[in-house]
Amino acid sequence: MTAEVYTPDTLVPATEPTFAFVGVTTGASSIMEVFPRWAAHLGIPSRIVGIDVPLDADPETYRRVVRFFTDDPLSLGALVTTHKLNLFQASRDLFDEIGESAAQLAEISSISKRDGRLLGHAMDDVTSGLAYDAIVGEADDEVLLLGAGGSSLALTLHLHRKHRAGGGVPRRIVVTNRRPGRIDEMRAFHERIGFALPIEYVVAPEPTVNDAALATMAPRSTVINATGLGKDRPGSPLTGAARFPDGAVAWDFNYRGDLVFLDQARAQADRGIRAVDGWFYFLHGWTRVMAQVFDIAIPTSGPAFDELSRIARLAAASRQKKTQPRNDTEKDHA
Repeated sequence: MTAEVYTPDTLVPATEPTFAFVGVTTGASSIMEVFPRWAAHLGIPSRIVGIDVPLDADPETYRRVVRFFTDDPLSLGALVTTHKLNLFQASRDLFDEIGESAAQLAEISSISKRDGRLLGHAMDDVTSGLAYDAIVGEADDEVLLLGAGGSSLALTLHLHRKHRAGGGVPRRIVVTNRRPGRIDEMRAFHERIGFALPIEYVVAPEPTVNDAALATMAPRSTVINATGLGKDRPGSPLTGAARFPDGAVAWDFNYRGDLVFLDQARAQADRGIRAVDGWFYFLHGWTRVMAQVFDIAIPTSGPAFDELSRIARLAAASRQKKTQPRNDTEKDHA
């Protein structure tokens, strides 16, 4: 299957119900193989197309993409990845409705329509929360967030809401980030929403500072790689000398790539370290947006959700097999 991919300059009106993936190199994503199988399983009469937007495009480019969804009746909505913040900043006024989380997080990850109105929602607080609750549950142990970007911010919003609802939340949160600006943004956001959980902010220009923060965590802590290292860039936020707390959960928001962080955790499995990749985060991220766009109920747990996971794994494996070089000669010319 060849992925159908457009740019903001080559978009054409859809001739059948269409769901879009707005990213950078969407044709390379396994979702192009996964979505059609999910759609068939769920009875969704829609195809998927990619819309590739350059990193940090000018505001008019983002506005052109958003106007396309307003003007094209059969383009039903989209999932937005890398451009969530920039798209929000450039085109917030083009939406008829902005969800509460989108307004709080200043990002849009889901574009949908209702009765001719264009809606913008942020889903990361929901999707990261669903994944967190599935992995950690109601435990009140400590959490170390390595990275203070949008995904970390969204997870803290989930924990904030869970705390207000009386659910189990961490006794202590530590957040580190290489750049102090991100830390300042997170602190300001927490002040705006009245964040009441015990939290410490650490500027970590070098991995050794992350190691030091890790050394302060209690046994059974949850340690999260939210930096993108291992996927977007090689490496890990920790050095090879880092020691996870006994019984810790090492959770990487990534599920593909050279996941060095998880390799470091698995090397310490003799002390009960549990390594968890970002597969559930991926599943919830896509299915929550699909539920919003198509206005259908999609399960978040149980046998029906497990079946969606099985379908996705088979589709992703099929795509990998199709694109994997068969021999050294083919590899040289790939």
